[in-house]
Amino acid sequence: MSARPLDAVRDPAGFADVADVIDQFAEHGYLADERLATTVFLQAHLEKPILLEGPAGVGKTQLAKSLAEVTGRRLLRLQCYEGQDETTALYEWDYGKQLLYTQLMREKVGALVADSPDLAGAVDTLAGEESVFFSERFLAARPLLEAIRSEEPVVLLVDEVDRADEALEAVLLELLAEYQVSVPELGTFRARHTPYVILTSNNTRDLSAALKRRCLHLFLDYPDAERELDIIRSKRTGLSDELARQLVGVVRGLRELDLRKAPSISETVDWARTLSVLGAEELTAQTLAATANVVVKYERDLRRALDALPRLVDPNAVVPDHLPEHGHGHGHGHDHAHDHGHDHEIPSGSEGPDGAEVRRAKDQPGRHDEAYYGTGSMGPARSVPAGQGARSFGSRRRPF
Repeated sequence: MSARPLDAVRDPAGFADVADVIDQFAEHGYLADERLATTVFLQAHLEKPILLEGPAGVGKTQLAKSLAEVTGRRLLRLQCYEGQDETTALYEWDYGKQLLYTQLMREKVGALVADSPDLAGAVDTLAGEESVFFSERFLAARPLLEAIRSEEPVVLLVDEVDRADEALEAVLLELLAEYQVSVPELGTFRARHTPYVILTSNNTRDLSAALKRRCLHLFLDYPDAERELDIIRSKRTGLSDELARQLVGVVRGLRELDLRKAPSISETVDWARTLSVLGAEELTAQTLAATANVVVKYERDLRRALDALPRLVDPNAVVPDHLPEHGHGHGHGHDHAHDHGHDHEIPSGSEGPDGAEVRRAKDQPGRHDEAYYGTGSMGPARSVPAGQGARSFGSRRRPF
């Protein structure tokens, strides 16, 4: 498919057409396919936000960063999290600054209410001056409001919007639809320059239809092998082309395993750099196992990865007796008889033993002998009289 329009028109971002988007992003180290480039091109022409959904590490956040670099716009980022309220996303009143001004103007305030007949009258007089303290002078803009009030065009990244509560998602609706924000005490702010807005989601929860309706929606998945290899090449990792190609095959094999966290593109690049630094001349199961922690972040995932690596490197390979150790003194994924105090019989597909239960089972009084403390003799237990705590800590009272 070719999305090049018949009459190429240069948009405000400087994109002549979809191919131009691909070229300009490539110059800044971001390899966008035609589908993604088309979405970016349409964003500039339709002035609509982009909602990118997909697994972590496929380049969603990086797209916003690269868009800012390509267009020369300032990047504003709102990192979403559970329990976030509008004071960290939209705005808040600078109470400290208000209090400081109040103290500095104490005499002026006193003179203002001097003629009031009673307390109620003084309060009414001060209420008439509220607009002084609830003005833009004391307004602390957060990323959303800052994007609207900015004197220059910006790129607004709302990262991991799926982690935010639905209330914050509702706050976004006005901004995404009208590019405006309402502050009850001051009124409505409209954007002087339409910001390029990019929202990312890792699909930890479903987003509302209202939010999706306001955006150009795109699901960004892992790239195919050739594109991922191109990405590694573009990052100049130092790994030879042949080894990079093999590494991409291994990573894609790992992604097919039932891992809690599949290797991302950025982690693949890190793995390539790691192997290059180590001077790897060939990819063996041992070499990959020794560095697998670069892309595998959980112990259970690591065990499964180590089991699979020989097969991923060579489908006809014989599994070696010993892969490199990881963590506590022996490898996993192969048969070897031993008994040193913890159970490795974890059923396939289970999450493993409950660590809290294991710790509670071991945390028993008297579990350590005298040698553990290095005293030779701990002596008889000494009773602690009542009031000992008060006498011991009473002297720690602050000297003021």
